[in-house]
Amino acid sequence: MSSSSHPLAVVIGLGRSGSGAARLLQASGQRVLVLESRSNPELEQQATALRAAGVEVQLGRSLNGECFTQLQPGRDRVVVSPGIRWDHPVLQALRDRGVGVCGEMSVAWEASGAIPWIGITGTNGKTTVTHLLSHLLNHAGLDAPMVGNVGISATELLLERQGPAATPPDWLVVELSSYQIEASAELAPRLGLWTTLTPDHLERHGTLEAYRAIKRSLLENCGEQLLNGDDADLRAHAGSWERASWVTAGRRDQLGAGLQPSLWIDDGRVTEPSGPLFPATALALPGAHNRQNLVLATAAALRLGLEPAVIEAALRSFPGVPHRLEPIRLLDGVRWFNDSKATNYDAAEVGLTAVEGPVVVLAGGEIKQGDPGAWLGALKRQAAAVVLFGAARQAFADLLNGSGYGGAVQLVEGQAEAVPLARQLAHRHGCPTVLLSPACASFDQYKDFEARGDHFRALVSAL
Repeated sequence: MSSSSHPLAVVIGLGRSGSGAARLLQASGQRVLVLESRSNPELEQQATALRAAGVEVQLGRSLNGECFTQLQPGRDRVVVSPGIRWDHPVLQALRDRGVGVCGEMSVAWEASGAIPWIGITGTNGKTTVTHLLSHLLNHAGLDAPMVGNVGISATELLLERQGPAATPPDWLVVELSSYQIEASAELAPRLGLWTTLTPDHLERHGTLEAYRAIKRSLLENCGEQLLNGDDADLRAHAGSWERASWVTAGRRDQLGAGLQPSLWIDDGRVTEPSGPLFPATALALPGAHNRQNLVLATAAALRLGLEPAVIEAALRSFPGVPHRLEPIRLLDGVRWFNDSKATNYDAAEVGLTAVEGPVVVLAGGEIKQGDPGAWLGALKRQAAAVVLFGAARQAFADLLNGSGYGGAVQLVEGQAEAVPLARQLAHRHGCPTVLLSPACASFDQYKDFEARGDHFRALVSAL
């Protein structure tokens, strides 16, 4: 470990972001201590690898004030993972005595130097837009990896690009969650995109206003701002934006409120003020929400200098996003879709309206705060049967019963029971589609929504 004369960074959490931040900080010459409250063989393996790189790791350490008595204000700092509440009393006490507290994205921002960022946030849609924009830029010959809340962590990517033979990327396409934004207020991407805003993470942020303010703080720091004019909440606050450029998946004159979009869809073609560019069907993903994703990513690509023909060709080769309306297989005339990333009511409602009905829906997990009204309405219109699993299954059954839902409702422990039951129900009710659309977080049974979707894919593939 480096000399004690070097600043000390205490990294809380040994997840993907924490491990990447620890390695990057150690490579920059700082002393690094990683504290992780859990302890298991997998974490011990990760800790062993970090210790071999010169990073001190302590497992089984709960977050309390005793962990930080050695820190010196103005010199040392604490780096928190997104899973740690930003208003945690221990973190607030550290800030009160002058110890710097930041998130992993702050470490990445410092290390990225002159590399320009594209920051993408929103309640829903940000992952698809991040994948899509990275795909467009890479297809055009630019080196534009996607990092942050999706794919590889930003610190891991930057560490990889620090080798003697490595080259820096042309752009970083960065998906940013509200948790990451609130812990890294200094982020100032060259270009910022805001996809949607609906109630989410209120159990952490408290109110919709607080959640909105966190998202907005990122966009206000950006050099240029692109906003989705089709989102009701964003459009309701249109008058408070001075520099923002707007897009719509509808016609140019549909936004109202005096908004003049820079990109829209007219007569089935993506269009800008100088004229039509290419058919909107160049992006084959289903659903009206993907038209919004299309115009946001296209508007960003145009601002970065891509030609319309290059954008169109890249759109036609886009494979989609894992766990977001991901087609798994066609079995006995029934299409199976993995929408594990639908972790809230609004995302689940969007996915439901995008697929062919009638549908058998698999839903459940760790329930979130929010308004289930639109989701319940979509289930009544689209779903012939609903299979509920996980911790939310009884609460969801009560919601369905109270809403007047008339289809079949079945409760099971987990996906292992839900998948074969869904197959039976699809045949019984003549449904062409089975959709995993949890409307919940995954943490009751899985480490993340990817693990939940991977399990679903494996179960369906084994049928």
